[in-house]
Amino acid sequence: MTSQKVANTGALTDLRVIEMGQLIAGPFCGQLLGDMGADVIKIEPPSVDGKGGGDPMRNWGRGDDKIWWEVVSRNKRSVSANLRIPEGQEIVRKLIKDADILIENFKPGTLEKWNLSPESLHEINPRLIIVRVSGYGQTGPYSTRAGFGGIGEAMGGWRYVVGDPDRPPSRMGISIGDTLAATYGCVGALAALHSREKTGKGQIVDSALYEAVLQVMESVVPEYTNSGYIRERSGSFLPGIAPSNVYKCKDGEYLIGANQDAIWRRLCDAMGRPELANDERYDTHVTRGQNQIELDALVNEWTKTLTVDELEALMIEHSIPAGKMFRAPEMIADPHYAAREALIEVETERWGTLKMQNAFPKMSGTPSSVRSPAPVRIGQHNDEIYGDLLGFSDAEMTALKDAGAI
Repeated sequence: MTSQKVANTGALTDLRVIEMGQLIAGPFCGQLLGDMGADVIKIEPPSVDGKGGGDPMRNWGRGDDKIWWEVVSRNKRSVSANLRIPEGQEIVRKLIKDADILIENFKPGTLEKWNLSPESLHEINPRLIIVRVSGYGQTGPYSTRAGFGGIGEAMGGWRYVVGDPDRPPSRMGISIGDTLAATYGCVGALAALHSREKTGKGQIVDSALYEAVLQVMESVVPEYTNSGYIRERSGSFLPGIAPSNVYKCKDGEYLIGANQDAIWRRLCDAMGRPELANDERYDTHVTRGQNQIELDALVNEWTKTLTVDELEALMIEHSIPAGKMFRAPEMIADPHYAAREALIEVETERWGTLKMQNAFPKMSGTPSSVRSPAPVRIGQHNDEIYGDLLGFSDAEMTALKDAGAI
């Protein structure tokens, strides 16, 4: 599936979003809303004498080509505006007059410093929903501290429990703190839209990185307050959940999740060891957890006698939750990915055809989509938006350029 000439059938086709964020959290929130059909206008700082400017994400990524931008900025139009000077600030006021959502992920107080406080923006547009993503939130003693995703992951409790117990805390290979805060910002914006239908008024969505992480930390807090238990790093498994781990095969590794009683019995049958289902060391969820290390070793000795494909065939035959370790090559080659169009091809001006993840979640009545590639140039849509949408004359555009506003 390619993204070109795809109709906008998303649920948010009648909404306009102004994105003032940079790097990951704000732009990912904008990506989600854009995939769902919203018209996302991204404001980027203009370059000076052809240097600098733009969202730093334009130069982020791994490998030889820095192409993360192509994913996070799809379905967006780029305009340039210098928010540090009055002329650029006035452009924002004009843009938000008819906008539905404003996204920003600057350090708290930055909008206020730029004379763009939520209170002043709501005077212009009372229906405006303002999504503010920051490290620690807009209030509290830490609110003015600088905060990146990794800091939120540490404060929210994620980093402490990730990794091997004999090593320092690890991190995921992706920016999970940023994307969680962005996702909760998007969820909050959608809830605020529903509220606006009843009240006619917008509101502020305050999404802190550390609190977004805290939301997915399961029961770590009540476990401590109720019984004094502190979760520790446990490597590739969860303590007390067995067998559920990554096991070695002749030619690779394979994940099996057979900790539920009935599934454990089916795994015993698959292993040709049905008697283990009634072994008092393994016959209940609790006893399997108590004997987790030896049970994992037992399963691992069996899986090492099989190839990954042989093991997967047995897991399918016995209806056991399990799966291969997927990297990008496996994703691209996988028939299930293909059948559900989880990956699409997007035609880009700079890189040609790129494969990337499709819009998600799937909607039966108002499907989301990727309709346009990321803007190549900073302010690529200035004429389209400032001229056609806001009605700036050629003389006004020239004056803004001369002032360094665009």
